[in-house]
Amino acid sequence: MNISVDSPGFGSAHDRPRTDAALWSAAADGDANAFGALFERHSDAVYNHCFRRTADWGVAEDLTSLVFLQAWRRRRAVAMTGESVLPWLLAVANNLLRNADRMSRRQRRLMARLRPAAAPTAEPGIEEDLAARLDDERTMRRIRDGFERLPAAEREVLSLVAWAGLSYADVAVVLEVPVGTVKSRLARARSRLRQMLPDDALDGIQENRLR
Repeated sequence: MNISVDSPGFGSAHDRPRTDAALWSAAADGDANAFGALFERHSDAVYNHCFRRTADWGVAEDLTSLVFLQAWRRRRAVAMTGESVLPWLLAVANNLLRNADRMSRRQRRLMARLRPAAAPTAEPGIEEDLAARLDDERTMRRIRDGFERLPAAEREVLSLVAWAGLSYADVAVVLEVPVGTVKSRLARARSRLRQMLPDDALDGIQENRLR
């Protein structure tokens, strides 16, 4: 798979961080540090994207790991050109999300057993963090209830543009559709979602606002 966007300019290594294209090329040659830099740069965006689609922090963590595992395995097969590898990573995430419902309950139970058990008594700071995570999950589930009632094509565009923050052009590349199709699907998705959900359902997580 080729990711075709405009070629970036290259300045002095002291002037700017290495581009995604340069890091991807180095990773393809076996530079694990370069791949690690890509992970540090984009893992939060992939993680948040997966959480918004699943409303489950644990599942989002598993999916994020799988996205970067696939990226590492395919680093020599994918010719990345352009400014950002994020659109391609999110396309991989979307493929995994489509298959997430097909995962067997046995596999999910196995992953749960592999996670470290929670300490019997959590420190106050940890308790507050857990409470915040649970609140986020409840809020996200309310949003997802409406989100899952959208047509699949509109769900993909909405998540990539409104939540992941990709440009129309990048989404068009990811989904292999014209830019005009991206815009029309997004407009329909926003209209449907606002009709289905109360206003306060969109206020819990700032990044998810569709205004």
